[in-house]
Amino acid sequence: MFAAVLITGWTLAACSPTFNWREVRAEPTALKAMLPCKPDKGARSVPMAGREVSLQVIGCDTGGATFAVMFADLGDASRLGEVLAQWKAASLSNMRGTSALETPFRPPGALALPQSLQVVASGQRPDGTQVQSQAAYFAQGSHVFQAVIYTGQLKPEVAEPFFSGLKFQ
Repeated sequence: MFAAVLITGWTLAACSPTFNWREVRAEPTALKAMLPCKPDKGARSVPMAGREVSLQVIGCDTGGATFAVMFADLGDASRLGEVLAQWKAASLSNMRGTSALETPFRPPGALALPQSLQVVASGQRPDGTQVQSQAAYFAQGSHVFQAVIYTGQLKPEVAEPFFSGLKFQ
């Protein structure tokens, strides 16, 4: 009985109009991602690997959560691991968070790097309210990527389709 209730709850959350999943491409890369709402796109110049790079962002807000896929071309594949580690540290610092759980993460087609991780953390938003995040850091070619959810309470039925939908084609 409990399993049936759990499956029904997961199915309803996954099919909810709040979470209208769609496949998007992180152009010009080969990464495809699943987002639960119509994404906005943007870019800004940030320092990475000792130079300014264009950080591209595809993301949206729905159901009390922010979903984003960010990526940049370093132009130097030798620094991918270093940049992924720095990016993870900077993200945790910005949310005044601590890493609660780190596990290896490598979507299909990504490079096998020790710094390719999925990180679950808790922290604070700029206004002081609590936030939870689940982020993945990975690379392909000379590109680095971060896929992240920020929300008041992480829910596996929402995180799973987001992270399992990341793949290179």
